[in-house]
Amino acid sequence: MEVESALVSHAKVAEAAVVGRPEELKGQALVAFVTPKGGLKADEVPARELKEHVVKEIGSIARPEEIRFTDALPKTAAERSCASLATSAAGKEGRSATRPRSRLLRAAKLREDEE
Repeated sequence: MEVESALVSHAKVAEAAVVGRPEELKGQALVAFVTPKGGLKADEVPARELKEHVVKEIGSIARPEEIRFTDALPKTAAERSCASLATSAAGKEGRSATRPRSRLLRAAKLREDEE
């Protein structure tokens, strides 16, 4: 199971994207961008609760270091989450922590790696 799938399986989460960012001690830390369901506000979805949900679904190795709430995730033309933009928001040197699901995302990842 992917970290995004674990987050979206939570009753209060509509969509999620997870990226990696550089971290001195671990090398890379997971940052999750989460859109709450319906009319819920970020303060109605405790980040700690979401982190523990991921641990329950996958294990402690997959616990996000940070959860950032957003009204909507950036999308590609095919309505897929755009991981490259989330990676930029998580940290300049961050790289996608998940496998790209479209050619557009793969191309964006390759361009990031070349820079």
